[in-house]
Amino acid sequence: MAVSNFARESLPGNSGGHDSLVRVSSAGGPTELKYTRVTVVGGGLAGSEAAWQLAEAGTTVDLIEMRPVRPTPVHTTDRLAELVCSNSLRGDAPSNAVGLLKREMEVLDSLVIRTARIAAVPAGGALAVDREYFSGGITAALEGHPLITIDRREVTELPKGPAIIATGPLTSPALHSELDRLLGEGALAFYDAVAPIVADESIDRDEVFRASRYGKGGDDYLNLPLDREAYEAFIDELLGAEKVAFKDFEAEDLNYFEGCLPIEVMAERGRDTLRYGPMKPVGLTDPRTGKQPWAVVQLRQDDLAAEHWNMVGFQTKLTHSEQKRVFRMLPGLKDARFVRLGLIHRNTFINAPEHLDNRLRLAKRPDLRLAGQMTGVEGYVESAATGLIAARMLAAELAAIETAPPPLTTALGGLVRHLTARPADRFQPANITWGLIACAPELRAIRKKRDRREAQAERALEDISAWSATMV
Repeated sequence: MAVSNFARESLPGNSGGHDSLVRVSSAGGPTELKYTRVTVVGGGLAGSEAAWQLAEAGTTVDLIEMRPVRPTPVHTTDRLAELVCSNSLRGDAPSNAVGLLKREMEVLDSLVIRTARIAAVPAGGALAVDREYFSGGITAALEGHPLITIDRREVTELPKGPAIIATGPLTSPALHSELDRLLGEGALAFYDAVAPIVADESIDRDEVFRASRYGKGGDDYLNLPLDREAYEAFIDELLGAEKVAFKDFEAEDLNYFEGCLPIEVMAERGRDTLRYGPMKPVGLTDPRTGKQPWAVVQLRQDDLAAEHWNMVGFQTKLTHSEQKRVFRMLPGLKDARFVRLGLIHRNTFINAPEHLDNRLRLAKRPDLRLAGQMTGVEGYVESAATGLIAARMLAAELAAIETAPPPLTTALGGLVRHLTARPADRFQPANITWGLIACAPELRAIRKKRDRREAQAERALEDISAWSATMV
């Protein structure tokens, strides 16, 4: 993708040899901001968003990413903001908590959300992207920004501040050890699983039908319908299939994120668990029978060319050979060619309420901020959002602007609330939910939940706009 599609024009006064630039404040008068060099460690979603926000605020940024010098178990490219699990950024309606979070980030000129909309693929009511187009766009924007330098190397020591560490759940062992020494705690961890991707030409279209649940988005998904007999046979094989063996030290702290359980773990909780989870047929009618199937597997488009399809909710820790055998039992996948098979990886995070303040600064090193999944948020959008918050708060601090964290009535404020106000002894990774967002007293009287959510979303966008204005 051409850099010109994403990169901003050079900022005024930036000729490479200046130590300051002139910007126009909202009041119309010029304000001089000294260039300040900030280090951002990690080129994932959080680090990419943080680097962009800092640079747009007039701060020079050293963005350090260890790939490809040091690869990870799950990344396959050297691009920034590579999506390694799903290609979906989840629900997009503002009445949905994560949809509201996207809208708030757009108010704050989020590079991640803007690029996601450009790289969007059909996904019903969700925002899903072409992975390569998305990461290519983010990479081009950051490489083309005049205030960002990208350095490809592994960081083995905590940087001297000011800095944002956004190295994600797969932080390199050396930096991980440095954080452990600073914080004085053993790492907390959970496990994430990745779903397989199927090649389009290998899907038997006579066995599937196109539709979105409840008609949202038209016919964006491929649906693999199962009757009761086929579903029971699938569950039998799934429960008996060979799984990837964990090493002893991994088995000791085996803990799955509830929002992304491997399908075989869900099946172990009851034979109908999948039928009420990722294989639920509700809202789908097979046009060939006019009836709702007993269970359905949905495939979501994974790229703009529609050559690859993601098996929705089918994250798994089955061995690769067993994945091929068991998943080829499903309608339309008898001859499936898997572009990528599922896998499982260990995610590391800190006990954020013990170590972070409400500006995402480390109590023991206030010049260091953390962002992304390592803080204890879960999900692409949430990770990018913490990068945005950390960068905005740091930029305000560097400019000597007094500002508070995002209001608790906003989704961004709700994330900060999760990371800093939860009881430390019960802290676990979480996605954004309405339960984390404070409802203004005057809105609590609205009885219908949908109407109340819409009013809350409207109020949140007003509040985040006002918060943004305090940083100018």
